[in-house]
Amino acid sequence: MQLGLKESGYIRNEKVTHQQRFLQEMDCVVPWADMEKRIAPYYDKTGAKGGRPPVRLGIMLRIYFLQQWFGLSDPGMEEKLYEVPSMCMFAGIDRSLVDVPDETTILNFRHLLEKHHLAQALFDCVKDLLTARGLLLKEGTLVVAPLIDAPSLTKNKEGCRDPEMHSTKKGDQWYFGIKAHIGVDANSGLVHTVVGTAANAHDVTQAADLLHGEETYALGDAGYQGVQKRPEHGATETFWIAAMRPGTVRALPDNPQGNIARRLEKIKAGIRAKVEHPFRVIKCQFGDTKVRYRGLAKNAAQLTTLFALSNLWMVRKKFLQKIVA
Repeated sequence: MQLGLKESGYIRNEKVTHQQRFLQEMDCVVPWADMEKRIAPYYDKTGAKGGRPPVRLGIMLRIYFLQQWFGLSDPGMEEKLYEVPSMCMFAGIDRSLVDVPDETTILNFRHLLEKHHLAQALFDCVKDLLTARGLLLKEGTLVVAPLIDAPSLTKNKEGCRDPEMHSTKKGDQWYFGIKAHIGVDANSGLVHTVVGTAANAHDVTQAADLLHGEETYALGDAGYQGVQKRPEHGATETFWIAAMRPGTVRALPDNPQGNIARRLEKIKAGIRAKVEHPFRVIKCQFGDTKVRYRGLAKNAAQLTTLFALSNLWMVRKKFLQKIVA
């Protein structure tokens, strides 16, 4: 019998890579069973007549999450499943028994999630888990709506930029893309609401949709000034706090009242800092710095999935400690 490299001693030991450790941790914290239960009514288990046999739902869901974590296209994901054993193992694929799903199968599964708005169902599944663990509280909400760039190139079939994305001016610079409006739990920094709009939508127009309805206060940056005067907030008891505009802060007088106001703005900024943590995760950990698809609905669905996964990444240590204990 011919020995493999490991058995022959050529490979003396194996190191657990950062990627393997990441996948092991996420495998333990993702609520796979609940997520599969929410997708199952829409998933065709019979496959196309005369085509390839259907792929198990659990495998496709894991592949979809791998795409989000590592910023992979559909063809790129198929290639990685052949090239990277840890990804293939995480997906639950034994290549001696089943074929690796091709890029069309991966594409069709993503379209299935988009068609039936299942990204929101996955997000709600994570939110229910966090609420049950006591990690999402109801006292306050932090809101923010940063811009995420979209490609402005016109080298495509239509010969134009994405018609559902728009440009907006921030300071002296123009941006083209999507706005990711999120509502974040003020205590934990976890996202409880996601709304995606074109970049030219004003922050205050989506503010009401970022509240869960039970918070006593909401805090936002200067873009949310005047939000409490809008008609959709008339029946709510939420107390809104908005930061001053930078020019107003600079114009404050150098006296005790002005110093108190500046100190108050620093306190507000310190509290609002938590709202940036989920964006750090999806940009730095998951490498998602630009929108990937054409069309608002597709990109909004991806953002919803990314924030669900960022929530799990942010609490993974707490979950793993309980598992070990």
